Amino acid sequence: MSGVITASESSWIAPFTGLSPRVFAKLMRQLRREGGDVCRRGRPWSLPLEDRVLLVTAYWRTNLTLRQLAPLFGISKSAADRIIGRTGPLLALQSRKRFRRGTVLIIDGTLVPTRDHKIAEQSKNYRYSTNHQVVIDASTRLIVVGQPLPGNRNDCRAWTESGAKAAVGTTTTIADGGYRGTGLVIPHRHHAKNQELPAWKQAHNKSHKQVPARVEHVFARMNTWKILRDCRLKGDGVHHAVLGIAHLHNLALRG
Repeated sequence: MSGVITASESSWIAPFTGLSPRVFAKLMRQLRREGGDVCRRGRPWSLPLEDRVLLVTAYWRTNLTLRQLAPLFGISKSAADRIIGRTGPLLALQSRKRFRRGTVLIIDGTLVPTRDHKIAEQSKNYRYSTNHQVVIDASTRLIVVGQPLPGNRNDCRAWTESGAKAAVGTTTTIADGGYRGTGLVIPHRHHAKNQELPAWKQAHNKSHKQVPARVEHVFARMNTWKILRDCRLKGDGVHHAVLGIAHLHNLALRG
């Protein structure tokens, strides 16, 4: 059975990965250097590495069921499931270990509706979701994506429990008012009813609101990947999907 979608035709690459063919080829060289195409014992893969990566990104982009997606690549449903389980983690974003002096980071949380109720809880969107803490730098490049937590965790708690706090360390980090008491840079608050803030605090809050908005722009771009609107993956699948999409987002920014 021959497939319809293949990476050998460059016209399929950009719609499903968001990358140009040149950047996609660079990603393939990186994955091969890291051992992504090493043959293991057992039945060999039915698709080359390029097509396996394209299948995973097509799944994340469209959120088609495996019964719908597998025939487009000319393979069985079970083979597509194995490819997603093995190749998805290879695309994961690697958290940065060090930050240059003077770096300013921005943190916010996003909810990903997830059907695996073992890792999800009902949240403010009234759906079973996972809370993902996302850290970016001033250029809207994703730096850290914390471990997923149940969606009913507030951001203050998720900031610590997800591992984002440990990954950021002492680097200056800006957040919205939902991170009160965390030591992050947040807007000034009123200490008493009907008491206005000084002019300098109002000016600071006004400029502060414009900075976290950059995270919302990143979330908007990430949500063009439909897997983040209704994730059917179990266990670590949702985390691998978010990390992989973050990695592709960064590659697209570099161009």
